Amino acid sequence: MQAVYDFLNWIDGNILWGIPMIILILGCGVFLTIRAKFFQVRKFGLSFQRTFGDSFRQMKKKEKNNDKSNISPFEAFATAVSGTIGTGNIVGVTTAIVSGGPGAVFWMWISAFFGSMTKFSEIVLGVFYRKKDDNNEFIGGPMYYIEQGTGKKWLAVLFAVFAIFASIGIGSVQADTIQKTWFSLTDGKLATWITAIIVVFFAALVLIGGIKRIGKVASILVPFMAVFFILLSIVILIINISAIPVAFASIFTSAFSTKSLIGGFAGYGISIAMRFGFARGVFCNEAGLGSSPIAHCTTTNKEPVEQALWGVFEVFLVNFIICTMTALCVLTSGQIVSNASDGAVVAMTTFSGKFGLVGEIMYSIILPLFAFSTVLAWAVYGSKATQFLFNKHQKGANLGFNIVYLVIILALGFVTSFAGDNIGSDFIWLISDMTNALMAIPNLIGLFILSKQVLKITKNYFDRKNGLPVEPMISAYSDLEN
Repeated sequence: MQAVYDFLNWIDGNILWGIPMIILILGCGVFLTIRAKFFQVRKFGLSFQRTFGDSFRQMKKKEKNNDKSNISPFEAFATAVSGTIGTGNIVGVTTAIVSGGPGAVFWMWISAFFGSMTKFSEIVLGVFYRKKDDNNEFIGGPMYYIEQGTGKKWLAVLFAVFAIFASIGIGSVQADTIQKTWFSLTDGKLATWITAIIVVFFAALVLIGGIKRIGKVASILVPFMAVFFILLSIVILIINISAIPVAFASIFTSAFSTKSLIGGFAGYGISIAMRFGFARGVFCNEAGLGSSPIAHCTTTNKEPVEQALWGVFEVFLVNFIICTMTALCVLTSGQIVSNASDGAVVAMTTFSGKFGLVGEIMYSIILPLFAFSTVLAWAVYGSKATQFLFNKHQKGANLGFNIVYLVIILALGFVTSFAGDNIGSDFIWLISDMTNALMAIPNLIGLFILSKQVLKITKNYFDRKNGLPVEPMISAYSDLEN
């Protein structure tokens, strides 16, 4: 297993997440940002107003979504965020710091800044090219805008195949984290196979209800998780307030350092910090992967640009708020002693070190909730990709994927329980990193080709809002224009 891990790790680090991938992801974000004249900066206020602002007003008026097939814009956002606010924001950020040094956080910020425009573009195209499936539910994502927008069906098929494997890999990462967290909390008394059964049971209950139930569960879990985690982090940062300036200094100095760092961090160069920063940054916000628009496409919102504004705010919330708070909590806690430190252990120690047993219990609740919500979101992504591949048998494809998805999570729980150290968290994280990269490649190619279309749809939206007499660009299909 060690030889296999070393070989895959070499492929992951030197090819899939090497300099070419970093250039492709960052280049796509920079390209779209420049073409859109820094849209994510100019329209950030509008994105907040049209997302959380509108949602709060609807909640105040007690407006309900009466569409029995699809979900509200906020529920679509919550489903997408539940796929991004997972262990990547806690364990993933910690692992990036452990492996790439504090400078990895800086490159996560850079990834997020340009990635917000990438995600905006993905959602615009996703909603514009979406269709309705056999259940009268909206279905869309990169596989549809690649096929319909570029005419390259083979590229769309590649994305769908990679998305299925990525879904299984990331779902396994989340489930593995839940299992390891509760195993540690109970001092090994709660076997991972038992936790796997619990996770699969509750996931099955939600998945049976389809996208409506997933959206409803996500809309409850996401606000609770985000607020609870932010409050917990604020308390830790107040306790460690004197160490915050040093933490920020280490982020910026490490980001551009080519020499060894003193204080426990291994001396990695800029390239290693960039690699882990971008890899974990993309893992956190999913910008460029093409997964998030799959959830956003299920919304009742007819306007591609309005729904895409949720994507801009989504990246801001995930990377600039939650990931940054995680990083500062870890860096100010002094828990990292070497590059051999385990990210999950460091993250748990950060919380338990300040709150004792209470902190450990809170961490052991909030992290599994983060992870469970991600398990649900990636089940949606995988099932929609399967429906695309088996278009003539959509209902069977959806059910078939969900069964395989849950069975694999359950099987891995048993394997982890009885194989011990032969199957480690690092191996599962590695597989997830690799499948993320493979999934991103066809999507980024599609975004480059369709960038002009994004600008046209966006301009059309603002022209209409400014009262200009132009034909609406809401859907690629005339029967869905109204």
